[in-house]
Amino acid sequence: MTAPTPLLEVRNLEVVYSDVILVLRGISLTVPAGAVVALLGANGAGKTTLLRAVSGLLDVHRGDITKGSVAFDGAEIHTRTAPEIVRRGLAQVMEGRRIFEELSVEDNLTAGAFTVGDAATRKARREEMLARFPVLAQRRKALAGYLSGGEQQMCALGRALMTAPRLLLLDEPSLGLAPLVVRQIGDIVRQVHAAGTSVLLVEQNAELALSLASYAYVLENGKIVKEGTSADLREDQDIREFYLGAGEAGRRSYRDVKTYRRKKRWSA
Repeated sequence: MTAPTPLLEVRNLEVVYSDVILVLRGISLTVPAGAVVALLGANGAGKTTLLRAVSGLLDVHRGDITKGSVAFDGAEIHTRTAPEIVRRGLAQVMEGRRIFEELSVEDNLTAGAFTVGDAATRKARREEMLARFPVLAQRRKALAGYLSGGEQQMCALGRALMTAPRLLLLDEPSLGLAPLVVRQIGDIVRQVHAAGTSVLLVEQNAELALSLASYAYVLENGKIVKEGTSADLREDQDIREFYLGAGEAGRRSYRDVKTYRRKKRWSA
């Protein structure tokens, strides 16, 4: 029996910034339909660059794909523009939320449906998002810049979901949020997944990432150095030491891990 085509497939991807800085060095990964996959790694490993390559935003940052390809639902998209990629069923929530602070919550949500041509559909989806995020419904007329960090993250999530994407890219959604809000964001990701949306999650909080994902990749210096099920990675001594706070490193966040020496077996 032929294996089903992955919803997202990144093949041997290399990315260069400003024609000189090689950031991704032959990355390959897949996101099956209906799955949550995590991408883990320290600062500067290339995680955000990978998301930009998938969503068509590299050119904004003077980045170029110099080798490899990105395919979504069997069709190559790495030569497509960001709006074209969104229309195919992919959406991204960027690190730092990047909401439109001078616009209301309602207008932020509406802006997320820029590829949806039908005004009635845009309105219906906006009301659906407000129902999904009751705190946003309470502040629907408020300027988004006056929301709390957690509320802004919910606004960013709701805006991305306005296109009813098949794949959602999340770039460190828990960044800078209080523990209670982090748990709420985790619950929202689970709800989004349960509703049928696949997720590629970049997350500095390893405990959160492995609790949400069924499979994960570890990225270091632009290369995949380890991959496996979340259960297997939780038991891996290197992951436990460097990212789960169970060893001498004593770290719970990727942002606390500045550098470390890769074990020889990781590069085998």
